Amino acid sequence: MIKLFIGGFPLDIPEIELAVLIAPHGDIDTLKIVRDKKTGTCKGYAFVEMKTREGAELAMEALDGQLIEDRELSVRFAVEKPAPAAPSRTNTGYQKTQQYNDPAKKKRPRRVPGS
Repeated sequence: MIKLFIGGFPLDIPEIELAVLIAPHGDIDTLKIVRDKKTGTCKGYAFVEMKTREGAELAMEALDGQLIEDRELSVRFAVEKPAPAAPSRTNTGYQKTQQYNDPAKKKRPRRVPGS
């Protein structure tokens, strides 16, 4: 499967309209419009996984630069970022700090109850 990045579409467009726009160029496997976690509003871009590279290239050629409601679409191959490596349990990167039980350091006297 080939993943495409689609940006620049109107913020109020539903997934089905975006799918109808892309589907004539190739088979869609998944379509995900990215939304704000708190408000649920669209951020103006989406990721589409196409079943074939040919379909992805056709969609990119046909839709890149197309105007929808005075907004220009940007369609390109999505760049896959490598997942961050899980931290190793043997080497956490933490270092033991200096202990505060320095005998040279004076301690404040304790308050005695009732005095």
